[in-house]
Amino acid sequence: MKHSYLALVIAAVLSGAVLVGCDSNEDAAGDAAQQQMPPSVVNVQTVTFEAVPQVQTFSGRTAAYQAANVRPQINGVIDEILFREGSTVKKGQPLYRINTDNYTSSVTSAKASIAQAQANYQTAVANSVNAQADLVSQKALLAQAQGDLQRLNGLVEIDAISKQQYDQAVTSVRTAQAAVQSANAAIGQAKAGIESAKAGIQTAKSSFDASSLDLSRTIVRAPISGRSDRSNVTAGALVSASQADPLVTISRLDPIYVDISQSSSELLKLKKQLAEGKAQSGLNSVELVLEDGSVYPVRGELALSEAQVDESTGAVTLRAIFPNSNSILLPGMYVSARLTQSVINNAVLVPQSAVTRSVKGETQVYIVDESNKIKVRPVTVNGTYNGNWVVTDGLKEGEKLVVIGGSKVKPDQEVVAKPVENATPASTGNSAPASTSAKTPQQAAETKKPAESNTAKKPAEDAAN
Repeated sequence: MKHSYLALVIAAVLSGAVLVGCDSNEDAAGDAAQQQMPPSVVNVQTVTFEAVPQVQTFSGRTAAYQAANVRPQINGVIDEILFREGSTVKKGQPLYRINTDNYTSSVTSAKASIAQAQANYQTAVANSVNAQADLVSQKALLAQAQGDLQRLNGLVEIDAISKQQYDQAVTSVRTAQAAVQSANAAIGQAKAGIESAKAGIQTAKSSFDASSLDLSRTIVRAPISGRSDRSNVTAGALVSASQADPLVTISRLDPIYVDISQSSSELLKLKKQLAEGKAQSGLNSVELVLEDGSVYPVRGELALSEAQVDESTGAVTLRAIFPNSNSILLPGMYVSARLTQSVINNAVLVPQSAVTRSVKGETQVYIVDESNKIKVRPVTVNGTYNGNWVVTDGLKEGEKLVVIGGSKVKPDQEVVAKPVENATPASTGNSAPASTSAKTPQQAAETKKPAESNTAKKPAEDAAN
């Protein structure tokens, strides 16, 4: 019994010695693994400056190139609708017919007024002719009376005639003179009658023209060519020239406008870049992205930029014009417009994977310096181009920019930099493939633990037996 107890004590001591030896071996293996771990591999690209188009994406709405609200110019009842709702109509095409009864009567009455005015004119001309003839007759009588008086002047002086006869001759002259004056006045009245008759003719003709115009307006025609909306009235509806609601709206859709909204701050920034020479003017062409994400097949042209800022939105409206022969674009559609407003002279195109944000929200990148160590560099980003960030400040020509593998390194860490164009799938910054093909020393030590612990248990089992 004493021998068995002694054997158990010896086995326990030997087992503890073996375990202590294993722990010291594991610590040594871990230190060796840390010393033998190779530097991380990152993929870099060489920083090069180039001229980069500054493409901005704006939200916008389509608007008709022309839009006309059709309203009646006279009062009346709609007799007939002469077009198909939603169809394309031509300029001048009849759209509605208004009842013509009242306007036909007005035209007939105006014609009668013209005839009466012309008859009055003929009467005035005849009166003028008669007044002229009467004047000639009265002048002849005056001349005769004056001659008679002239002869009686000598006879009255020698008392060859009586005083009464002489006075009668004087009275005859004065009567003839009054008749001549009356004939002149009649001529003046005849001329005034002619002028009045002429004015009456003009008034009657004006009334006829107005009545004829109103009669022609009983046919409501399309003011422009375009696509019609649904009619707001039906046959039998009473319409008036002063009504607020249109009968129908016609919109010209080819070409079509796209109104783009740009914030005044962005526009101010662009103007400063152009003024300082950091950028040059871009293109007037505009690319359109539709609501379903597809790109409109035809590029448009920038037509105008408003000269004022909308106080309610703080934005400036830019207007582009697009061909729309297939009527794909309809007024009121929401679209996105890509506009190259400027070209940045010295910029760097950086992949999106290379740019991160600090805790403060600042954009930054990793640079590999001459000592192959990671350095943090804050940068200024000015939009994107072809899926890359456009960096305008913070980088230098020829520097090595980390584009792949930046997530597994930290500042001042020594790395192995490989050009991104020569990168293989195993060195693209994802360490998972390498870890599956080769185990680290620490992993190898952990793998050996079960075998060593089994070896340590075997002497104790032999001693117990």
